Amino acid sequence: MRNFIERHTFWAIVLLLVVVLFLWMIFAVWPDWLVEAFGRKKTFVNTLLNGVTLGGLYFLVASGFTLIFGLMRNVNLAHGSMYLLGAYIGYEVADRTGNWFLGLAVAFLAVAISGVLLQVLIFRRMANDDLRQTLVTIGISIIAADAMLAIWTGTTYQFSPPDWLFGAADLPIISVIKSSGAAVYIKYPVFRLVVLAIAVAVGIGLWIFLNRTRIGMMIRAGVNDREMLAATGVNVQLVFVLVFAIGAGLAGFAGVIGGTALSVAPGEDIRYLLASLVVVIVGGLGSITGAAVGALIIGLAEQFGLAYFPTYGVVLTFLIMVVVLAVRPQGLMGGRG
Repeated sequence: MRNFIERHTFWAIVLLLVVVLFLWMIFAVWPDWLVEAFGRKKTFVNTLLNGVTLGGLYFLVASGFTLIFGLMRNVNLAHGSMYLLGAYIGYEVADRTGNWFLGLAVAFLAVAISGVLLQVLIFRRMANDDLRQTLVTIGISIIAADAMLAIWTGTTYQFSPPDWLFGAADLPIISVIKSSGAAVYIKYPVFRLVVLAIAVAVGIGLWIFLNRTRIGMMIRAGVNDREMLAATGVNVQLVFVLVFAIGAGLAGFAGVIGGTALSVAPGEDIRYLLASLVVVIVGGLGSITGAAVGALIIGLAEQFGLAYFPTYGVVLTFLIMVVVLAVRPQGLMGGRG
């Protein structure tokens, strides 16, 4: 952070002013001219919170993708299928046992195992061959999509989380003040706040794992020079299998979280694969911090686009990606961990 401020003082000041402005818009009572410009404060704050929580969900998916694609340079375009498979498996377990947490754990483990099989049987045989990896994983994703459609049909499924995750929480944010002087506070779904908390916890955990543990150092060393790491006696293939298992497991984990926050339906695999690609490209290959920044930007762009200019909202996400590629091809946080 200090290096960024010293190297980009102007942009640091601009960023600080934007943060201060947003905080004022969130916590202050809006004057009439601001209501006329943006509509009701409740709509603005809900859109902002929806964007942040959607960014948290995108991060959960993209964090696994950035481990596999961004860090290991394995082009796994079946990552979206892993998300949807985890959602379906988690739903079946949670529905049959009545235990949402068990569904979450089984989804992580089952998809992690599928990731191990994919790495051992497919990617190990096509190392450093991006074109073959791309074509094969596209084929796998198509087969997986048809197989899941045959098993679970086109029905939309909805998880039933624990009761304490239902309902809405009162936020310390005033929506309006009534003529009587009483303040009306904004309510927000508890589960979406939990999604954000989980995303923050996963992000911190992954950063510590990759930057402050011996295994994380071996992973980064193996990506940069696997021959040298192997010469020190480390089983490089086992390290890569571990990374793939974690990345795939996170996709399955995110499938249950996303399926609970939204729903589980055919086509979600493509949506989250595209979101992961955009997040990793915007944030920077191999950077957990970049994945978090990219997910936040894309989540906010989607929600504000839908709320304030729905006609062009879909274009906004890809416009951001194009601008980032033109200005900073390595991504906003590329190479910074």
